[in-house]
Amino acid sequence: MTDRRFLFLLSSARSGGNTESMARAAAAGLPAHVPQDWCDLTKAALPAFEDLRHGASYGPLSAPMADLAERTMQASDIVFVAPLYWYGLPAPAKLYLDHWSHWMRLPDLGFKSRMAGKRAWLIMAHAGSSEVEIAPAREGLRLAAAYLGIGWGGALLADANAPGDWQKDPKGQSAAAQFFTA
Repeated sequence: MTDRRFLFLLSSARSGGNTESMARAAAAGLPAHVPQDWCDLTKAALPAFEDLRHGASYGPLSAPMADLAERTMQASDIVFVAPLYWYGLPAPAKLYLDHWSHWMRLPDLGFKSRMAGKRAWLIMAHAGSSEVEIAPAREGLRLAAAYLGIGWGGALLADANAPGDWQKDPKGQSAAAQFFTA
């Protein structure tokens, strides 16, 4: 995939928090010609996911879900902007991933084939969490991406609890500025 297009998926319960601030700093390091699409999953009104794999078939996507699926498939890079919540991804990010099961089962959408070759990234603030505590969220996302043939770009992590904490770390700011180019 030569043309890059980034989809940033905000999923924090705190608008403008450390994770979003980190993501915006990382995005600022992208070349100006690279399109950026920012989607706040907390405001996207994603419907509850109903697993119909072994019974009724999935129907067509509603307008908001069709738009989100298309935005996802148009992106070359999918960036999960997701603080660590109870050792996992925030509910909006997990719900978004659950909907991939529906999207994969719509033959006309071609979701699985259109996702292969993309790259997934994670930007995550956490509050003093150890590697063992961070691993379930990061590895769950990495494995979900790999299932669809999506490459793993990496994870930008920062120990930050109170608003603005991550900006007190010059090393973290430098890592954010170079995250997508490293």
